[in-house]
Amino acid sequence: MLLKTIVLGEAADGRPPVILLHGLFGSARNWGQHQKTLAAAGRQVIAMDLRNHGESPHGPVPSYGTMAEDVAETLAAIGINRCRLLGHSMGGKVAMRLALSQPDLLESVIVADIAPRLYVHGNADLAAAMLALPITPGMTRAEASAALADRIPDAMIRSFLLLNLKLGAAQPNGWRIGLSELAEAMPVIEGWEPVAGQYPGPALFITGGRSHYVPEDARPEIRALFPAARFTVLENAGHWLHVDDPAGFIAAISPFLDAV
Repeated sequence: MLLKTIVLGEAADGRPPVILLHGLFGSARNWGQHQKTLAAAGRQVIAMDLRNHGESPHGPVPSYGTMAEDVAETLAAIGINRCRLLGHSMGGKVAMRLALSQPDLLESVIVADIAPRLYVHGNADLAAAMLALPITPGMTRAEASAALADRIPDAMIRSFLLLNLKLGAAQPNGWRIGLSELAEAMPVIEGWEPVAGQYPGPALFITGGRSHYVPEDARPEIRALFPAARFTVLENAGHWLHVDDPAGFIAAISPFLDAV
């Protein structure tokens, strides 16, 4: 599956581009200012909408291998045979899977606040609440948020999820994302299928100090697959570490991108 991309910048030194992969229920546009900042430093930076997200096509999600192959196919279609890959959360799992299955495609990989393991964090409940939302003609985003409040009490999470809701006269109201496909695939998305082999190249795992996604006991699992893994913690950030501490996030990844 070919994915929708947003391309910014040109590589001043001829280095491979930086590829950005978003998390569950996100899109390439989530990387907005980070993509601009990285590109302004003389890099080509390409953000992708993963399948069932943003403006990319919808389809089944049988495995992380499938999503990784989408990224590889899209890179091939735009003439890229080597890249520096950065993924957050679900996008981090896609990045790990691509690094393990096609290591020659990557110069380096950065994984933001996720580990190669099973998670159960209520994402299925979020998808179910979104599917149950009665979307009506003329509905406003505020009305949609109020309708979701009982099942999704966190206003910030509701606001993030509702970025995926199409509203307005120019288009029929509805979800932009492949919500049914994502709901059906939640066991795959929250899980991790075993992968043979290792990625021997440079790997940076950056985590939020207020996040519980990558505890200390996950590091041996990570090193078993990524023996050259380095670890960095943004102490004042949670799971959305690039949102909680954008300056710290850029400061943590920029030297790694420039050094490898």
